[in-house]
Amino acid sequence: MDNSQSASFQAGQAKAQAEEKGSQMMDKASNVAQSAQESVQQAGQQVKEKAQDAAEAVKNATGTNK
Repeated sequence: MDNSQSASFQAGQAKAQAEEKGSQMMDKASNVAQSAQESVQQAGQQVKEKAQDAAEAVKNATGTNK
């Protein structure tokens, strides 16, 4: 293998490694986004439940829950 072929081979290896690294970073970003979405959904559910509890408390306090 001459210098030109060696350089071309090394460039190909570097490109493949960069593509793999990019793919890994995209996977990590996707996982972070998924986790954030799940956290937001859980927080939303908790807010909804607290609002429902507060509404029940108001109904009970005013006697309109009968």
